[in-house]
Amino acid sequence: MTTIADLPVVVIGAGPAGLAAAAHLVEHGIEPLVLEAGPTAATAVRDWSHVRMFSTWGELTDPAAERLLAPTGWTRPDASTYPTGGDWAGQYLQPLADLLGDKVRYGATVTGVSRLGRDRIVDADRDRQPFTVRVTRADGTEERILGRAVIDASGTWSTPGPIGADGLPALGEHAASARVSYRVPDLEDPAVRARYAGRRTAVIGSGASAFTALATLADVAKDAPGTHAVWILRRGISGSTFGGGSADQLPARGALGLAARAAVDQGYADAVTGFRAEAVERTADGRLVLVGEGGRRLDPVDELIVLTGMRPDPTFLTELRLALDERLQAPVELAPLIDPNQHSCGTVYPHGHRELSHPEKDFYLVGMKSYGRAPTFLAMTGYEQVRSVTAALAGDTEAADRVELTLPETGVCGGAGLFDDPAAASRPDEGGCCAPAPVPVPLGVGAALPVTTAEGTVGGGCGS
Repeated sequence: MTTIADLPVVVIGAGPAGLAAAAHLVEHGIEPLVLEAGPTAATAVRDWSHVRMFSTWGELTDPAAERLLAPTGWTRPDASTYPTGGDWAGQYLQPLADLLGDKVRYGATVTGVSRLGRDRIVDADRDRQPFTVRVTRADGTEERILGRAVIDASGTWSTPGPIGADGLPALGEHAASARVSYRVPDLEDPAVRARYAGRRTAVIGSGASAFTALATLADVAKDAPGTHAVWILRRGISGSTFGGGSADQLPARGALGLAARAAVDQGYADAVTGFRAEAVERTADGRLVLVGEGGRRLDPVDELIVLTGMRPDPTFLTELRLALDERLQAPVELAPLIDPNQHSCGTVYPHGHRELSHPEKDFYLVGMKSYGRAPTFLAMTGYEQVRSVTAALAGDTEAADRVELTLPETGVCGGAGLFDDPAAASRPDEGGCCAPAPVPVPLGVGAALPVTTAEGTVGGGCGS
């Protein structure tokens, strides 16, 4: 008779964190079963295969996965180089999934997770029941899978943030969907390039994806007259807006901010600050007009690129007892460590299975989904999470509690770089855990990029 200990650990998602979790489980002698909704490993990563990453290969492969791959003759690419998303998927993630073989199932969409014979209300013998995972296959048939534990590494890619500053789609957003992209467009693709070349595009967002879009649109503008970007921010602009620059411990991440700054300074993009969108309207000739608070209207644009972050999808977890922060939708023990309202310096305190646990025993959120709506997640964080979680599932509490990761800092130490409120720049008491008041930045052709704050060189940490 099958016991709970004989059942696999079900891993949801065959992305970087999910596959790394499977590799660690194999090392612990625990059978994993990875369920991937897409037709291949790293389906979400392949959606941005054209984007070059700001982490090097040395920061993008998991140690347990490397040990598993090594006997096959696999060799990690040059650790100092920067892959694209396509490189990451093709040269590392898919080979890892192929090695795991039938431990990975494709075309398997998880639609629900619960306990066998127990909805979320029932207490009796709850922790002694296996998990039930409801799956819909690509052909539409359904299946119930039993597991001893569940690791949800499904990410946030499928649920991008909307245009509306209140977290809801702006009025008219759905009607304008043919002109709206929620991804960084591949402007090397001639068909995609033609959509933006010679046109006016609004880019909404303030993170690395927005930087990338601004920089690539500026490149198009150099060859296609009339191409112009309007960069829309909900807050003001300060010294932290463009990231840490040369102070960022991930140099390529710092360079993205410098490239975005150059796009503005060289006249390829205009910055519109303190704008909170409420509606998208159409002009008589089919162009789009963004309408903000107080009826503020922007000049018409042809296209919208909306890069306002991602959010987790908890809809298939409603029968589990989860402890999620009411703001970030991250585990309650993790949320204070990553809350952008408090931590603005790129420093994340070490965390593992204890911060990722829930009242539902042996269920864990890992990877980007564990951060909820918080930004700035790194692959290295996910790898450390699954190392700790799988050690806990294997009963090795000492290893699970051990910290084996030091994250690089962003080089940013200023609250307004992460606040929606443009007035935050004048409120040093809300500047984050270690930040002085952010320094306003002048914009324009030839303006010098500041690399210091009022307190000295941009950088430093938020403490230990």
